[in-house]
Amino acid sequence: MLNYKNMERKVIILVLCCFVFIANSQEVEVLTLKDAVNYALENKADAKKSKLEIENSEYQIQEIRSRALPHISANGGLTYNPILQKTVIDGEFFGQPGEVIEVNFGQKWYTGVGVSLSQTIFDQSVFTGLKAANSTREFYQINDQLTQEMVIERVANNYYQVYVQRQNLKAHDSNLANTIKVKNIIQGRFNNGLAKKIDLDRILVKISNINTERQRVINVIQLRENSLKFYMGMPIETQIQIPETEFDVTLHPMGSPPNTANRSEYLLLKKQEELLGFQKKDMEAKYYPTLSLAGGYNYVGQGLDVPWFKSEEHGVYWSDFSSISLNLKIPIFTGFKTQAKVRQANIDLKMIQEDLANTKLALDLDYENAQTQQINNIITINNQKENIKLAQDVLKNTNNNYLQGLASLTDLLDAENASTESKNNFLFAVLQFKLAEIQLLKSRGELKTLTY
Repeated sequence: MLNYKNMERKVIILVLCCFVFIANSQEVEVLTLKDAVNYALENKADAKKSKLEIENSEYQIQEIRSRALPHISANGGLTYNPILQKTVIDGEFFGQPGEVIEVNFGQKWYTGVGVSLSQTIFDQSVFTGLKAANSTREFYQINDQLTQEMVIERVANNYYQVYVQRQNLKAHDSNLANTIKVKNIIQGRFNNGLAKKIDLDRILVKISNINTERQRVINVIQLRENSLKFYMGMPIETQIQIPETEFDVTLHPMGSPPNTANRSEYLLLKKQEELLGFQKKDMEAKYYPTLSLAGGYNYVGQGLDVPWFKSEEHGVYWSDFSSISLNLKIPIFTGFKTQAKVRQANIDLKMIQEDLANTKLALDLDYENAQTQQINNIITINNQKENIKLAQDVLKNTNNNYLQGLASLTDLLDAENASTESKNNFLFAVLQFKLAEIQLLKSRGELKTLTY
């Protein structure tokens, strides 16, 4: 009996632990826009990869610098010659004129070890590569900045869309509750013979349509939330909650147009232009001569047996040799290959300059459009606020008139539709305003302000 109670107690504890685990696993993550953006910058794959590219650029720089440093290598080998090569020599060299003597060259076994060194003394392409090294690092740093801005922009856009869709769902819930109240009134009047069945059917159709639209909004919210979590790098199964705080809809003060030259997109192209300039210089370096120093030392052993750990008394002979050389290479004619590559580099520079001009024009356009959209949307928002108030007053009066028999059901349904439409227009205007606000911050290079 005691064992049974102990087992029962263990089962209860296990079940409670399971409930606690499930509750914790379904914990809702409360996300402000700042939280969402900072989470994405830490966890999104794009942001992580841009950081890795900066780290990788340091190794690329080391690779370039290695061309200016000495290269040292060691070598060794063991060779067995089953059949030695024979050479025919005039016998006069051995005091036997008129005869031909066959001589074997080499030994059955040959081994050698050595070390070699090479050092570039002058190579214009090496010097150009060293100058380009720092630009390479700066390129990836600017690219990281641009990547962060892109991550912030995507997260902010999706965050606002989720928020607006949730507000849209609240509007449908309110509309549904009001319509059900009207339906209950009509149902009571119908039961008392004071209303027609067609009126009851019409209000039931209205409720069904609202439920259908409400379900559509729920689906949209789920899809938007999944997109938001994807752009944040957050597990899709994570439950999130956006605080029920009304977004600040304030028109940004107009100022002088931002300096396009400070935008990440423009800076990245300028850095690419600089790198292409180094690429052209690297091609031109092929016209220059190169000068290098090389040296080596080798120690060899040969004999009729494996030379290792043996000396002359075993028929193995050891010797060493070394060399030092100064090597000069002067290019004379390469079939116009170098000239073609230099001209290709010139074309690449001209193309990047066209991209710079087009990018500047596009960035100026984005700024002007964002300002225009903000102005138009703030006007629309203020108008829709008044429309919502008027539509609600009309709906309230029409509802009272309907109860008193002074208005038809058609008038009541039209008033409800007008109220719903005004709320939807308001939410749409708020969304467009916030999206334009993101574009305005982007055009000013101020997207990072969303992180603090």
